Amino acid sequence: MTATGSGSPPPPLTLVTGPEDLLVDRAVAEVVGAARSADPAVEICDIAPGALQPGSFAELVSPSLFGEAKVVVLRGIQDLGADQADEVKRYLTDPAEQIVLVLTHPGGVKGKALLDAVRKHKPAVVDCPKLTKPGERIAFLRGEFRRSRRAITEEAAQAVADAVGSDLRELAAAADQLLADTEGTVDEAVVARYYSGQAEVSGFTVADLAVEGRLGEALQQLRFALDTGVASVLITSALATGVRQIGKVASAGRNTNELGMPPWKVDKIRRQARGWTPDGLTVALRAVATADAAVKGAAADPAYALEKCLVTIAGARSAPQ
Repeated sequence: MTATGSGSPPPPLTLVTGPEDLLVDRAVAEVVGAARSADPAVEICDIAPGALQPGSFAELVSPSLFGEAKVVVLRGIQDLGADQADEVKRYLTDPAEQIVLVLTHPGGVKGKALLDAVRKHKPAVVDCPKLTKPGERIAFLRGEFRRSRRAITEEAAQAVADAVGSDLRELAAAADQLLADTEGTVDEAVVARYYSGQAEVSGFTVADLAVEGRLGEALQQLRFALDTGVASVLITSALATGVRQIGKVASAGRNTNELGMPPWKVDKIRRQARGWTPDGLTVALRAVATADAAVKGAAADPAYALEKCLVTIAGARSAPQ
């Protein structure tokens, strides 16, 4: 839920709950921004968790002699002492008109009595839950691009998440950097070039390009991956995974629930499966097995073995039954 609408003054009381610090900071910033839009001279008092001095809350929320507007942000109300919590409760029974109060709480049972008391006064509530599922982080990344009127493909967002990790601030920073350094829609090829040192991105990007029949791009990314230190065995592993997944999804038909794959991945592999036949998949798997043996010591030039494998896979994609 959003605390304020576009161009609207902020509500007098906002409660921001949840442990996701980045989302909490953004929710607070939205309220502050709305207050400044309504009155550029508004005073902002942002109190860090544990920094509120005993008895000082009443002073913070006291009306000004000249009626100036003020935003008071009180973070981490779960850590308030009993006397401080009572101050907040008393204020809520008779709030000042020119004061906008924002309270943050990470969730959980600590400070629940105060949290329940705040909710009784019907605040605008912004929930900031922890984004723990991969799909939630992908949605977050795509939302970052929509905020800037740009687009990133779901596959590219997955690649960024694989490269950066699950920390939301790091994901947001990665999105900001990609937005600043690129133009148009960000796809997997862009992400692979940008995060060239990440084996998971480079290896699987090579595999995706190969099974899609994009031989030139696959060869280019292969050389890039090898030059940046990606192990050859990671690339053959990714190729084997890519070919096998096409076979699994193709044979499953509409019954994909038992594959253990998220819907976005099933959709991606279905697109990749176009042009593949059972005979073609067999040829591709044999090529991967040959390349895997080569990079593990059966050939003098692993790079050549991998290039030959990519050529065979790209050719097998259109092989007749």
